[in-house]
Amino acid sequence: MCVTCGCSDDNGKITYPQKSEAVAVESHRHEHYHTHTLPDGTAIAHSHNHEKVDDASLHAKIHNTTISLEQEILAKNDLIAAQNRGWFKGRNILALNLMSSPGSGKTTLLTRTINDLKNKLPISVIEGDQETINDAKKIEATGCKVVQINTGTGCHLDALMVEKGLQKLNPNLDSVVAIENVGNLVCPALFDLGEQAKVVILSITEGEDKPIKYPHIFRASNIMIITKIDLLPYLQFDVEKCIEYARKVNSDIQIFIVSAITGEGLDDWYRWLEMQVKN
Repeated sequence: MCVTCGCSDDNGKITYPQKSEAVAVESHRHEHYHTHTLPDGTAIAHSHNHEKVDDASLHAKIHNTTISLEQEILAKNDLIAAQNRGWFKGRNILALNLMSSPGSGKTTLLTRTINDLKNKLPISVIEGDQETINDAKKIEATGCKVVQINTGTGCHLDALMVEKGLQKLNPNLDSVVAIENVGNLVCPALFDLGEQAKVVILSITEGEDKPIKYPHIFRASNIMIITKIDLLPYLQFDVEKCIEYARKVNSDIQIFIVSAITGEGLDDWYRWLEMQVKN
């Protein structure tokens, strides 16, 4: 189990959407440790230790071990992320880490973007989900290259999963690689994948207060895309208040307001993508 976020240490699996078999990928395999239950009922994970200590000492040892293990996990991830970043830079590939809660419309926005830009800008996709290849099939239907990574009970992609995915994906030079992360507003923000930009996607069906409820992911992101604005007449969602909350958490965040259904606002998003690749 990952000490940082509590996800499983199951190996990620790369799955080709056009095939049924899955290829195992060595992902963020973490060290095994045990749990102890303190008198107050709290279960705490820690490395196995036969030394007999009182509860206070045990809690302190566990706390220090947890911090050390977390630092080790993130350090290993950051090293691979740096290698990924150099790989992208050497090929002039714009890598985007797309993050959101489940159901925000990431895949719908992505398929619309691919279809609209296919004659201008090559896009390939690493698709992250806990299970199924459903979204990868939708992406594949656009004609672009896609690799599905299933994380099992894992709640985010990590840099090693992306590295393995890139080996299978083999994206074009001077292109975009969209990494669609597992739907989660917490853990994906902690793990650098080697991307050039983190993009957090927020649909108006989720409420305008998400930036202050989940500040870390909005603070870590370069871009916020507010989606499904075609539903504004039917929902109580204050766009200006949402932007205010986002700016309160991250004053530098760039914001796009779009509908993947009607196309409203997409031209600004597309111009940004093309400029990033040209630069």
